[in-house]
Amino acid sequence: MNKFAKLNKNRQFMYIYNRGISLVSPLLVTYLLKNRFKNNRLGITASKKVGNAVKRNRAKRIINAAYKNIYANFNLKNGYDIVFVARAKTAKSNSNKIYNIIYKHLSDLNIINTSSMQKEKLKLKEIKSGKELK
Repeated sequence: MNKFAKLNKNRQFMYIYNRGISLVSPLLVTYLLKNRFKNNRLGITASKKVGNAVKRNRAKRIINAAYKNIYANFNLKNGYDIVFVARAKTAKSNSNKIYNIIYKHLSDLNIINTSSMQKEKLKLKEIKSGKELK
């Protein structure tokens, strides 16, 4: 399993914002940039537009939980800086919606290895057919 570190410095975030690739959805913005390290680095931000401190922290917790779930279930490629920016609707949504958006963004950016994507599709097919419910 890959390990990931946290991005803390403002200059790190600004560098990724300026040079990275971004994907946008109504609940979340994802930035991605290749780094020179062996591990992925994660940054989560929520501006004051999201709401007061309670709403901002809730939005960051939801994003963090969804990313950790994806991180645990999929084989992610190493050597990337990933920044998630919460939007105003993020704090009002649940982690399943955020999970789906993060999964879609990371698969569109080719961060999730294809072998793990195929395994997940097989799991979804098994669930739909009822085999795993027994």
